Amino acid sequence: MKYALCGGAYKGKNVIELLEKVAEHGFHGLEYLNWKSVPDVGELLKAQERLGVGISAVCTTFFNLVDGSLREQYLDGLRQTLDFCRISGTRSIITQTGPEMPGISREKHTSDMVETLKRCASLCEEAGVVLELEPLNGLVNHPGHFLQYSGESAGIIDRVDSPFIKLVFDVYHQQITEGNVIRNAVAYIDRINHFHIADNPGRKQPGTGELNYLNILKAIKDTGYDGFVGLECGYTIDTDEALDQFKRDIVRQVEQ
Repeated sequence: MKYALCGGAYKGKNVIELLEKVAEHGFHGLEYLNWKSVPDVGELLKAQERLGVGISAVCTTFFNLVDGSLREQYLDGLRQTLDFCRISGTRSIITQTGPEMPGISREKHTSDMVETLKRCASLCEEAGVVLELEPLNGLVNHPGHFLQYSGESAGIIDRVDSPFIKLVFDVYHQQITEGNVIRNAVAYIDRINHFHIADNPGRKQPGTGELNYLNILKAIKDTGYDGFVGLECGYTIDTDEALDQFKRDIVRQVEQ
């Protein structure tokens, strides 16, 4: 498996300084979600070549898949993001689905999303970039978000039926929404392109809450998964110290 830092890991550092931290810790990528804040793509490319690591994931610019009337706005944002991905070599784009709309059936939300994602699939295939749906918990962080459950998410992926439309499985969100993290991660591994990890409660680094990340990551690794695991978390101690602990206490044992 490959490990990625997220852009918020070090407050105040720019994208190149963050990539330097990725390389320093022996990780494999940086999730830099707001790609529009990259000040100089040319300097980014030079840094990626020098360091041997790059941006592994970004977010698209507009997060509403459930409202069919906003389809063209969503596709325009995706096209812009794909242009950045082509230049930077980024191969994953994360998207949320938007809020549930009152008075609209769940099937209408879903069918509009599937139709938009089918349009997205052809754009992503041309660019060689995977678009990842991210279910979010509605209990703590994102009340009213439409897509929350991993099984429903996998069903939508199956309806779109494209290798360029997959899931990012956020362990923190799914622990809050439904639990059964290992069972669901393993069951839906063929639809998952990418994992996010943080502990619960608190959304801090692994080892600070109730989730046994040694067991979770071993189970994911045992499926043959070799993609990215992104640390989308805050830190209760100095970031460098927390990452050293994570590598020592979890990563080294998972990789044995």
